Amino acid sequence: MFEKLKVLAARLDELEMRLSAPDLYDDPDRAAKLLRERNELEPIVTAFREYEQAQRTLADATEMLSDPDMKELAQEELQQAKSDIARMEDELKILLLPKDPNDEKNIYVEIRGGAGGEESALFAADLYRMYTMYADKRGWQTEVMNKSETELGGYKEIVFRVAGDKVYSRLKFESGVHRVQRVPETESQGRVHTSTTTVAVLPEAEELDFYIDPKDLRIDTFRASGAGGQHINKTSSAIRVTHIPTNTVVECQDERSQYKNKDKALRVLRARLLDAKVAAQNAEIAANRKSQVGTGDRSERIRTYNYPQLRVTDHRIGLTIYRLFDVLNGDLDEIIDALIAADRAEKLKESMENG
Repeated sequence: MFEKLKVLAARLDELEMRLSAPDLYDDPDRAAKLLRERNELEPIVTAFREYEQAQRTLADATEMLSDPDMKELAQEELQQAKSDIARMEDELKILLLPKDPNDEKNIYVEIRGGAGGEESALFAADLYRMYTMYADKRGWQTEVMNKSETELGGYKEIVFRVAGDKVYSRLKFESGVHRVQRVPETESQGRVHTSTTTVAVLPEAEELDFYIDPKDLRIDTFRASGAGGQHINKTSSAIRVTHIPTNTVVECQDERSQYKNKDKALRVLRARLLDAKVAAQNAEIAANRKSQVGTGDRSERIRTYNYPQLRVTDHRIGLTIYRLFDVLNGDLDEIIDALIAADRAEKLKESMENG
């Protein structure tokens, strides 16, 4: 581990020198690439240099033990240095874990009603509100790509983009089945019903990430419609894009412009195709993972929102909190931080088992 850290420290020194070159910004793409690498290495190398300092303190304190006048002070410094070294070794192991290449990316979130009919669609709207409120708290931007509304204000489906700092790293564990237990607005007897809604989180794909051959696409136009099917647009501005080899279909009708709808549909299609490709590549890894966190299995029930008990339970890590309405108002950090910590602990355990 420490030989690798020395190599990374040398690489950071090299990057700092290259970034100070006066002609660097003549090539903005190259500059951005070097800056991104520097930003990734900096926290690792900073922690490594602090570790090296703690090792020097340990050596100095050990040497001071032979001086009777300094023995008491030396023993204190020795204990502190040993404690610091143990803590820093754990931190360095975490910092050296393989990074998810998608963590820095923006995302598309697809929420669809599942079991429960209208109640499921209404909960889909609640989840959309929850995620947009969370995005607002973090200073992220959201943009609706497509939605299919119901007469009561729910969503059969809503697809939206979230853009900001490390969005995927925070929301990637939201993929799966979200279950709600509550008395529906349509229930006259006051009985609690259970409904489900599915969430898919897709990292945004650039054209360089996934090339789509135009010959593989069928593009159809149709008239946009609102809740209940009534026409809200007299022109055929809505777009349906079909990727023929995979039979992946994306619709977009949120914009009045056919061109804008096509652009949005292609962006979502690219994200879906890249996600499917990555999911296939990771299938064997996910099957071998002891932890269910982060497997991305969208048929898995990941969380329950229980209204009578004001309870939210994440089933993957056994976390239960009794602040249902805070969570639905976008206060998701406690859950997300716990999921990230559990995933990190599992990866650390795997890396140690694999040597």
